[in-house]
Amino acid sequence: QVQLVESGGGSVQAGGSLRLSCVMSGYAYIVAWFRQTPGKEREGVAAIYTNTRGTYYADSVKGRFTISIDSTKNTLSLQMNSLKPEDSAMYVCAAHHSAQAGSHWASLSRYNSWGQGTQVTVSA
Repeated sequence: QVQLVESGGGSVQAGGSLRLSCVMSGYAYIVAWFRQTPGKEREGVAAIYTNTRGTYYADSVKGRFTISIDSTKNTLSLQMNSLKPEDSAMYVCAAHHSAQAGSHWASLSRYNSWGQGTQVTVSA
């Protein structure tokens, strides 16, 4: 499994930006950001394959969020622009070390490593 440590959360007004980081120890085939609010299921925000750099996004964040990897620092990032109050959540980094045929990037079962999360709060 991959060890994951997130940082970069905070409070911001609507329309503002935040950049989340996730330091990874170990190899990951796919890494992703999920978010969760109390009483709701954890939802996939964005994912990236480490070899092809192919990216995937939830419809709700397309055009506003960008997921990327800095291989030299073994760090996953999520640049979040034009933030909305509905983006407020605990953002959690996830990873898996191998390919899984037929699995969807936003499926919770796709991942076997999870970070502790970092809180993002967007005020109106």
